[in-house]
Amino acid sequence: MKLLDGITVVDLTRVLSGPYSTMLLADFGADVIKIEAPESGDDSRNFAPFIGKESAYFMSINRGKKSVTLDLRKHEGQELLKKMIIKADVIVENYRPGTMERWNLGYEDLRTVNPKIIYAAVSGFGHSGPYSRKPAYDIVIQAMSGIMSLTGPEGGPSCRVGTSVGDIIPGLYTAFGIMMALYHRNVSGKGQKVDVAMFDGLVAALENAIARFQVEQRVPKPLGNRHPSVTPFDSFSAKDGLVVIGAGSQRLWELLCKDVIAQPELASDPLFVNGENRTKNHKELKNILEAAFSKMTLSELTSALEKTGIPHGPINSIDRVMEDPQLRARDMFVEIEHPVAGKLKYAGIPVKLSRTPGSIQAPAPILGQHTYEVLQKFAGLTKEDIADLHQKGIV
Repeated sequence: MKLLDGITVVDLTRVLSGPYSTMLLADFGADVIKIEAPESGDDSRNFAPFIGKESAYFMSINRGKKSVTLDLRKHEGQELLKKMIIKADVIVENYRPGTMERWNLGYEDLRTVNPKIIYAAVSGFGHSGPYSRKPAYDIVIQAMSGIMSLTGPEGGPSCRVGTSVGDIIPGLYTAFGIMMALYHRNVSGKGQKVDVAMFDGLVAALENAIARFQVEQRVPKPLGNRHPSVTPFDSFSAKDGLVVIGAGSQRLWELLCKDVIAQPELASDPLFVNGENRTKNHKELKNILEAAFSKMTLSELTSALEKTGIPHGPINSIDRVMEDPQLRARDMFVEIEHPVAGKLKYAGIPVKLSRTPGSIQAPAPILGQHTYEVLQKFAGLTKEDIADLHQKGIV
């Protein structure tokens, strides 16, 4: 039995933030019914790379779901959705605020259909505030949240983080919010609205930047791979490549000096004697460390670091990540066969539960693959009814 067996999620989301959150729910057993526009479907079905005519991008974030085509701009489509909501537990949408209300499908409308419904909305700026109706994508949110102002080479331009954290982090918060709302409903019997803003999500992930600004009264800037307050915590050059090292405590710093570079006196040098001084004099320290590391191969350096227990690691490319024995041991790449695209490896499930583990239920659906099955179950429609709706362009 899966943790979310018996939970039905009606998924109106597209592209990334919403689909990512509902994928997590599907991995733990929720019956996720993905509502897509007839003919075109989720926008991400048109995102490269493709295997035949199927988008690998779409498949990577929509596994385990059922696809139903339904035109929510038409009255008949709206009424069919309401019939589904009667039997559903959760609805998730990531339209721009105001869109669902214009279709008479907002939270206030749907709670009259099903008072226990959990209505989760993830949008660029949330359902309140002066920016509420503004459109957004990951790059916009990364820029406005301050994440980009912290990312990039020291002294260089701001950079976008290499993955769409502006979508993925809010997607995680949305799944988290839904789980809390489900727990509350189990206790109280009442549904509620979950309102997640991509903007809020990335600001919440700024970590110590907000504290540093208030304490130091200086605007944080990009630092490359360096940590703003822990040193040495950076990437370093050995004789034949790069390694990252995080000597995040005084004990680890002393071990680095004594057992890795054989310069125990460096640990008591006034310039580097404590974390604050090491950070103030980080340039001088990096020069000293790299002078020592340049005499060692990566193999020699990592072997010495391993013996001391100092956290370290290579800067892996994606091909090396997919061959990593630790990730393989934890089933973090799972091969699933798609009925059209064939076999494809998906990132696995990072949350390991001992009693109710998740698993990838099925590949991503073909557009409209489950329309008949779902509409028969939720709306009592026959094949003839659905054929008529198809003729009208509603499904």
